[in-house]
Amino acid sequence: MAQGLTIALTKGRILKETLPLLAEAGIEPLEDIASSRKLIFDTSQPDVRLVVLRGSDVPTYVRLGAADVGVSGKDMLLESGGAGLYEPLDLGIARCRLMTAGLVGKPLPLGRVRVATKFVNIARQHFAERGIQADIIKLYGAMELAPLMDLADLIVDIVDTGNTLRANGMEPRELIAHVSSRLVVNKAAMKCKHESVQALVARLRAAVERRAAA
Repeated sequence: MAQGLTIALTKGRILKETLPLLAEAGIEPLEDIASSRKLIFDTSQPDVRLVVLRGSDVPTYVRLGAADVGVSGKDMLLESGGAGLYEPLDLGIARCRLMTAGLVGKPLPLGRVRVATKFVNIARQHFAERGIQADIIKLYGAMELAPLMDLADLIVDIVDTGNTLRANGMEPRELIAHVSSRLVVNKAAMKCKHESVQALVARLRAAVERRAAA
């Protein structure tokens, strides 16, 4: 790649599933990210570096140009909005569902409902589209606790296996979106570093297609 690229990666499960894809595209960190306290990593491509961030920060870093490219869950992209970003590739990793959930068998109150979530914008839009008046309560974790403590009637959260919901006497209700991790590109970088970005997208697309065919 002729032009240097900074790739923003999301910590946790997405990172673990992204690194093998990057390796197939010829990009590997020069040290073990999992055992390092560093946040910026050089790679086997001298003109590519990796930055490891919280998932909610990846769209911001890419949108504002601090990173040229990023890997972000679709949930975070829906929450932050897609302005300033291209989304050229679904990587097909870290699949899950964004859903509403409530206590098993408990009907919703008439009138306004209380909804606990960290996905404030998504939740507000979801209930507005259904004509339901909702008071959105922003929480940062342990969403299942909110209905148990009568803080909220529903939650909006990521559901993978559903085991955590069942363990807390809850059930999924409405599907809001299927979620997977996406490659996102800064719009200015797409123009100024077109050759490098397109080469990366092509390599990652080939890796995704090989996996799908396997």
